[in-house]
Amino acid sequence: MSDDEINMDDSAESDQGEEDECLSEDDGIALESHDPNASEYRENAEPDNEVLNHDQLEAEMKKTIADVQAVLQVKSGTCRILLHKYKWNKESLLERFYEHPDTNAFLIDAQVIPRHTEKLPCGESECDICCMVSELSGLACNHRACTPCWRSYLTNKILDGAQSEIECMAANCKLLIEDEKVMFYITDPAIIASYRRLIVASYVETNRLLKWCPGVDCGKAVRVNHCEPRLVVCSCGSRFCFSCGNDWHEPVNCRLLKLWMKKCSDDSETSNWINANTKECPKCMITIEKDGGCNHMTCKNTTCRFEFCWMCLGPWEPHGSSWYNCNRFDDTVAKTARDAQELSRANLQRYLFYYNRYMGHQQSLRLEGKLYATVKSKMEQMQTLSMSWIEVQFLRKAVDILSECRRTLMFTYAFAFYLRRDNNSIIFETNQKDLEMETEQLSGFLERDLETENLVTLKQKVQDKYRYVEHRRRILLDHCSEGAEQDLWQFNE
Repeated sequence: MSDDEINMDDSAESDQGEEDECLSEDDGIALESHDPNASEYRENAEPDNEVLNHDQLEAEMKKTIADVQAVLQVKSGTCRILLHKYKWNKESLLERFYEHPDTNAFLIDAQVIPRHTEKLPCGESECDICCMVSELSGLACNHRACTPCWRSYLTNKILDGAQSEIECMAANCKLLIEDEKVMFYITDPAIIASYRRLIVASYVETNRLLKWCPGVDCGKAVRVNHCEPRLVVCSCGSRFCFSCGNDWHEPVNCRLLKLWMKKCSDDSETSNWINANTKECPKCMITIEKDGGCNHMTCKNTTCRFEFCWMCLGPWEPHGSSWYNCNRFDDTVAKTARDAQELSRANLQRYLFYYNRYMGHQQSLRLEGKLYATVKSKMEQMQTLSMSWIEVQFLRKAVDILSECRRTLMFTYAFAFYLRRDNNSIIFETNQKDLEMETEQLSGFLERDLETENLVTLKQKVQDKYRYVEHRRRILLDHCSEGAEQDLWQFNE
């Protein structure tokens, strides 16, 4: 792709190299290095992911296009379309190209050249779109239109359709328009810039080794060597799972996290509440909520008006006679209804148990921002008392570890919600209990005891505490990882 077409940058030299398939649907839990001090991890440790901005992504894309163009000997825009179809896997594209006996047939199947062409007369003619007589032009498929109609069509596809792969405007033609042709018709710099952004976006979204950073207004992409559920860190500070794009969620895997988030956001638990707190009329099956103490219920459905007992769901008439036997009612249908209600109530209580603890740790994690301010003030105070900047960093590291433990505990409750109860789940819950107890002790120490502790003993106490808390976190995560590797975990979904 030449510089006067889309003006790609030449600065980057990296290329994608691995062909591993993404494991987003796998039950495995990919573990990374767990230094909880995120800032120190990014600055001091060797990074295992690369962060690329827009210009670097363009340069990477242009280099890959040039490599393929040198082999295929076709237009650079055609090469980009082919790479897009093969998810920017250069090796896979070239392998399929070499395996195909007919180059033209290969390009026809990829919708970059037409199956049939016919020579049309040159000169002015009536445009089939606007019915104006003017000079017509078009694609290799010989579907022609005037320049203003092509420009309007492409502009609409770029701005309104947000498309980087645009088909011919003819109704039954699937030929894709190469970039050179798009740039021939589009002259507005703003639309050209939008088209370039769409091309880069499609490059990232179809490339299995690239993922957009979910950070607010970040605009950078993260590249890894292998596509798997793993922790990646962007230069903006965002820490997320490469596979699903959510916040790093160890120990729960991507599939269960997706189920948990859906359960927390949709109306499934509203239905559970209805089942637990209401009953259906035994006759017309309309849902009824009891709003008074009397168990004599009358269905409000004007076409029904059935009178029944709230307790046994049987007809009310026998309840006022000498043969009242509500306390011994044994109707199969009523028994099934009561059992279903009890099951719904138990499921709702179980869900709320895990949901409340999940949200509790999430709220605590958000409130750690106030703790950072408190610790910063304490660090400044300690520096005025002859301690160096390096010597007081232990306080910030303690808060970093506390935040990591909160995040881990938060996702352990999503993990535990689906976990089938057995001996391994009991060990998990014991590790969870130990981590939660120690985390609360560390939190209380940092929030309440900092001001009362002697500075001489403060450092040692804080370091001892956060080291032990991190040790408990590692024990829990290692146990989860071993269970995933040995296929010990059984889940109820």
